[in-house]
Amino acid sequence: MHEQKNQALASVAEWLQFLKNNPDIESLDTCVIDFNANMSGKRLPIADAKKLFEDGVQFSSCALIADSRGLGQGALGLGKTDGDPDGTARPLTGTICRVPWAQTPTAQVLCKMTDVADGASMWHDPRVILSRVLAQCSAVGLRPVVACELEFYLTDPKRDENHRLQPAALPGRSHARRPANLSLDAVEEAAEFLDAVNRAASAQGLPVCGSVAEYGIGQYEVNLHHVDDPLLAADQAVLLKRLVKGVARSLGMDATFMAKPYVAQPGSGLHIHASIVDADGHNRFGGPGGNALLEQAVAGMQALMYDSMGFFAPNFNSQRRYLGSFVPTSLDWAHNNRSVAFRVPVSNDSGRRIEHRVAGADASPHLTMAAVLAGILHGITHQLKPSKPLDGKSTKGTDRKFPGDLLIALERLERSTLLKKYFPEKYLHVYAHVKRGEYHELIEDVLIREYDFYA
Repeated sequence: MHEQKNQALASVAEWLQFLKNNPDIESLDTCVIDFNANMSGKRLPIADAKKLFEDGVQFSSCALIADSRGLGQGALGLGKTDGDPDGTARPLTGTICRVPWAQTPTAQVLCKMTDVADGASMWHDPRVILSRVLAQCSAVGLRPVVACELEFYLTDPKRDENHRLQPAALPGRSHARRPANLSLDAVEEAAEFLDAVNRAASAQGLPVCGSVAEYGIGQYEVNLHHVDDPLLAADQAVLLKRLVKGVARSLGMDATFMAKPYVAQPGSGLHIHASIVDADGHNRFGGPGGNALLEQAVAGMQALMYDSMGFFAPNFNSQRRYLGSFVPTSLDWAHNNRSVAFRVPVSNDSGRRIEHRVAGADASPHLTMAAVLAGILHGITHQLKPSKPLDGKSTKGTDRKFPGDLLIALERLERSTLLKKYFPEKYLHVYAHVKRGEYHELIEDVLIREYDFYA
């Protein structure tokens, strides 16, 4: 198993030191990450929190593979014919922090789910899935450096008369009425929210490095610094999503990471920037032979992209994002070009990297990261050649092979011989099973528009 910097368990002493520095804390949130990038767990009263660091805390191990509502689908009998057994959540060192947006003084700690009998990590934990890919990278001397960018919309807690989302009224402001891409005025209007995000991120040790107004009305993007620990980067992306939603609620708003919350507005993406460094931390894409290495990495991502679309676009709403502009629906790559799937941004040699622009903001950062790095690993180890880089904006439309339907994407993911080289085959089955079940439950009721079409 690839040992990450934050895999060691937190000790009782670490918890007691935190309490000494934060004596007002009244409760502790124990957090595990499922494959929808949602947080599951328990809120413990402070009097019981010490037990977590001594023995862990038990709850259903199927929380890791629940659907978007937190319900199980019985994949491979998990949570169904096996009696829905508990796992033990155990806290990870270095992850105890305050929850600045909470109404009462609260702390949180990130946990990993382990077997109650032998303490082994759960095989279906998305953090374990990513760790497996990292172990394969490490075995051939590949050291990825990555960063995540997340887009989202600020929304009003109240739906409109048709029960749809509507843009939030920013504190002291009215509802946003127009797109304001890269507008500093829009950033200033959201300053109370964005400043609160920055303060909360600082309190939680999340390396937020910039915020911008995006194309959509009430849409923003928050970036995280590059780190040489992809598991940590994925953890930070999930923690940032929780933080953004929590801060928004504290200010009387909501935030959504839906891939396409509005038909007429741009979708929200999860973009991953990736490079490879040598043992001394020097960027191999910017060194001798770097262009060839970078092109091999691009070719590998091209080879795995369509098979991985079930990870990148994991639900019914996700597919709507690919109907918009600047959202890739082909295998194109290019330099300094946002219309492609794999963009090589302008940079100096030390910053040379690939931006993977395929996934929606609703995708799991852990599974997306695993698929991106599996592609890089595949391309480099097989010395693949990419297509010719695109010159100018992509205008050819959707590739006929692009799996732009959720059920098709899940079938392709489940049957992929390439993905089975990097992901456990049974995990692909479990993932596809749960996502199919969620889809079928979503559409089992009559949709409002069906009356307009068929009544």
